[in-house]
Amino acid sequence: MSKKKFILGVIPVRYNSTRLPGKPLRDICGKTLIRRVYEVASLSTLLDDLMVATDDQRVYDEVISFGGKVVMTSADHISGSDRIAEVVAQHDCDYVLNIQGDEPLLIPEIIDEVIIALVTDKKQVMTTSSYRITDTSRADNPNAVKVVVDTEGNAMLFSRAPIPYPRNHEYHTMFEHIGIFGFRKDFLLKYVTLPNTPLSLTESLEQLKAMENGYRIKVVQTKYHYRFPSVKTQEDLDEVISIFSQSSRDTFSIETQ
Repeated sequence: MSKKKFILGVIPVRYNSTRLPGKPLRDICGKTLIRRVYEVASLSTLLDDLMVATDDQRVYDEVISFGGKVVMTSADHISGSDRIAEVVAQHDCDYVLNIQGDEPLLIPEIIDEVIIALVTDKKQVMTTSSYRITDTSRADNPNAVKVVVDTEGNAMLFSRAPIPYPRNHEYHTMFEHIGIFGFRKDFLLKYVTLPNTPLSLTESLEQLKAMENGYRIKVVQTKYHYRFPSVKTQEDLDEVISIFSQSSRDTFSIETQ
């Protein structure tokens, strides 16, 4: 009998953010942002373990205070992927999920979709998620990363620009990227050694370096109702607070699109 594959979820967190300082500890209706993300991710049925990776003592102490798992990492990491790679290099896992620390409205079923796409096809080294944009304001928002895929569901391009250009509105559909990445462990450790590439630097989107180096990224179009925004700015935070304050639920249940 083959050994069960171990799937580790890691939430990379740094305290300082140019657009929203102290972001992970910002309050959202009585709970910090990082706590809300952790509690949502912990509801995934396929993750075998979950932890926060940070270089800040304040974040570390907050995660400990609500009973979460957390590890201290180097302060020298440039990206979340680098931070996660430090963690997984010391853990016996087969797959790792990079769960962005600014997604308090995420639902765990979307995490599981990304995992399934990764582990059921041995050719996959990297997977992520997307949803169909129905709110036209998202198209022109540079904080909403768009993605186009080929006929097999592999990413062709990620961009902050509205892609594809709607020359023919009859056929136009646009998808927004959801901030989760699944990696095969061995690929993640290779991925973080890849140099930055022209597109990744231009768009400030790290995943583009994988594509520019010839690797495929499988994009799952979620069947669940994804709620934006992720928290990038004060305006995003205010909108998320409004959503939670208007809901009678502390977390959000499954809703298919």
